[in-house]
Amino acid sequence: MRVTMVNKYYPPHIGGIEFHVRDLAEALVRAGHQVRVIVCNNEHLYTEEVINGVEIVRLPRRTELASTPIAHNFGRVLAYEARNADVLHFHFPYPWGEAQWVLQPDSKVSPYVVTYHSDIVRQKLALRFYQPFLNRFLDRARLIIASSPQLIEGSPNLAPRANKCRQVNFGLPVNAIAHDPIAISRAKELRERFGDAPIVLFVGRLVYYKGIEVLAHALPRVPDAQFVVIGTGPQREVLTGIVAAAGARDRLHLIDYADDAELIAWYHAADVLTLPSTSPSEAFGLVQIEAHAASTPVVSSDLPTGVTYANLDGVTGLTAPVGDASALATAINRLLADDSLREKLGSQAQARALADFSVEAMVASTVRVYEEALGRPAQPLTRAVSS
Repeated sequence: MRVTMVNKYYPPHIGGIEFHVRDLAEALVRAGHQVRVIVCNNEHLYTEEVINGVEIVRLPRRTELASTPIAHNFGRVLAYEARNADVLHFHFPYPWGEAQWVLQPDSKVSPYVVTYHSDIVRQKLALRFYQPFLNRFLDRARLIIASSPQLIEGSPNLAPRANKCRQVNFGLPVNAIAHDPIAISRAKELRERFGDAPIVLFVGRLVYYKGIEVLAHALPRVPDAQFVVIGTGPQREVLTGIVAAAGARDRLHLIDYADDAELIAWYHAADVLTLPSTSPSEAFGLVQIEAHAASTPVVSSDLPTGVTYANLDGVTGLTAPVGDASALATAINRLLADDSLREKLGSQAQARALADFSVEAMVASTVRVYEEALGRPAQPLTRAVSS
């Protein structure tokens, strides 16, 4: 099958959706499919290249508005690509690409599916003008992929179209994370830095919806732990300011960046990962599955999004009310004080990650969506993917 994917950017541009597109594209190629990706370049330059079997076309970026790159003739390029592909696969949200596509007559007849990663939350004024294009875009799609039942039920754009939504788990190299001997050895070295002190880990950009202020207020209430924060962003000063004012700055350890190998080691070194996100902009939280693969339980907020699907309360970790620093600290303290509970949840978390969130399972489920969208009979999966 020939698949053309559409997104804002593609790695080496850094971003969760960009990495997902890369992982899915490369896995589809390994499974024997042809994959072409149409994205914007980071500069005003047209390029084509092949990386790990994936054909990547980067269109010259003219400008960027509201974090949305603008490329000239994007719609015409997509119309041309649609005539040479079995199916187009869009990764939402990318308003410019989607609007350009629905303006093309081909969008009425060419089969395409959409992975709906999250609602548009902050740009509410722009959304008012974009909504008619968005409605047309989703209505013309053959099928819509969502990462969790919560997203389908809770999104104002997906709930009315639930009949055409298909839930597909994200896929990660969970086996590699779980059984990496080098990372496990490195984790022992990282733990030695803090002696016998437990480690609470946070991984992610320090931005508004990650609950950085909640994390900062919770830290002083977990007096026995060392907090390792991997990531950068505009909320960094908020974090350090609150923690310093509480006299706990010596237990906060900031790491701007960790490559894949080092990050996996930190997942193994940590006693708990925390994800205190406060906004629906956090649609899933893939770092939770990465931590689970390393048998590390998670304490997350109980956002009504895929966050609580990724981290099942009482099964793979614990949840705390959104924005409640005291409750977050209580949940973390509970896990740190109860070795048996922490090990039980960590073991269950790893088993679920290995069973339901592998790259192979994601590819099999995605291909089934393609086949359904094209009206072709699909081969049954060898095992059911958890929903």
